[in-house]
Amino acid sequence: MAARQVAGGLDDVDQRIIDELRRDGRMSMRSLAEKLHISRANAYARVQRLESSGVIRGYGADIDPVLAGLGTSAYVTVNMRQAEWRSVREELRNLRGVEHIGLVGGEFDLVLLVRARDNADLRHLILDQIQGMKGIVNTHTLLVFEEPIPAGPTPTAPVDD
Repeated sequence: MAARQVAGGLDDVDQRIIDELRRDGRMSMRSLAEKLHISRANAYARVQRLESSGVIRGYGADIDPVLAGLGTSAYVTVNMRQAEWRSVREELRNLRGVEHIGLVGGEFDLVLLVRARDNADLRHLILDQIQGMKGIVNTHTLLVFEEPIPAGPTPTAPVDD
């Protein structure tokens, strides 16, 4: 039976590979092939293709921020001067504690996910470092009390049965 195409030009086998590697990025090709009922050569070729095409950008550890000493999290909405976008983006990318940057449409220009050891560090990160950047007009901070679904690997597209 031929593999069915799903989102992004990937077929259902590709999606299942992505799902398995999201669960365990250290899984061997043998284990992956056995789980998906495909040959090791097929699994290897598909993973290589997903990597070379940029679908799989890399592999990393799933870190618990609280256990890693980053117990305070917040979303920060940012308004900035549009002409400063490139420099603001580069400064934010290099700022320790900024985990995610989203360029958004609507009332705000950016939404950041930031993490800090405690409220004092969060205050320093937002008030001194982020608000101190050239091009930042204002920020609003939303404290995260709990993360029922933590930030992590990008989910794959659902596959219809």
